[in-house]
Amino acid sequence: MASRRNVRYSSLATDDNDLDSEGSQYDPRFYYTPKAFDKIPWKSIALAIFLLLLGSLLLFLSYFVLTGHMAGEKSQAYGLLALGFLTFLPGFYETRIAYYAWRGANGYRFASIPDY
Repeated sequence: MASRRNVRYSSLATDDNDLDSEGSQYDPRFYYTPKAFDKIPWKSIALAIFLLLLGSLLLFLSYFVLTGHMAGEKSQAYGLLALGFLTFLPGFYETRIAYYAWRGANGYRFASIPDY
């Protein structure tokens, strides 16, 4: 069994330069505002719109096959339905974030969308 070392930790002395006007310690992680928040990820938005449109098309096709307006079997319709959901949901989610960020709604920023 490995032996444990007895290490005594002590807090570091704070400098007066590290304190802000309220007397709390300055932490640059919480005051960093990069310009990446203002950058619009055009490729990601285009991908989201493509997934939204493809998912809508697949969902409509599965509906038409299930109701008998188009030729096909039920198993094909269920496959289209599954693929439609798999493409529609992420496309709708990212498009919604992009729309609300464009409108300037509170809590929505373009930084929430991954950039490719």
